[in-house]
Amino acid sequence: MNTAKANEAVKSGTLAKVIGAFMEKAKPEAAYFTIDNGERTGFFVFDMKDSSQMPPLGEDMFIELGADLHLTPVMNADELKTGLGAFMAHK
Repeated sequence: MNTAKANEAVKSGTLAKVIGAFMEKAKPEAAYFTIDNGERTGFFVFDMKDSSQMPPLGEDMFIELGADLHLTPVMNADELKTGLGAFMAHK
């Protein structure tokens, strides 16, 4: 999060509201908070069903906190097995 914007959000109570709203929408199975490269940082593990979820999840973070968002898709073991099976079927 942008330090200046996040500082103001902390003072006004907006930070907790924005993060709470994100958590309500994303329903993460895990959430971690730390400092990374000198900035307030959150890591959220959640199931994004469709890329169209990106705007409703991210816009408040951009607007209210000046946040940088990085979304990284991952697979569980069953999804990896399915993906590898699909790859092998085309070989």
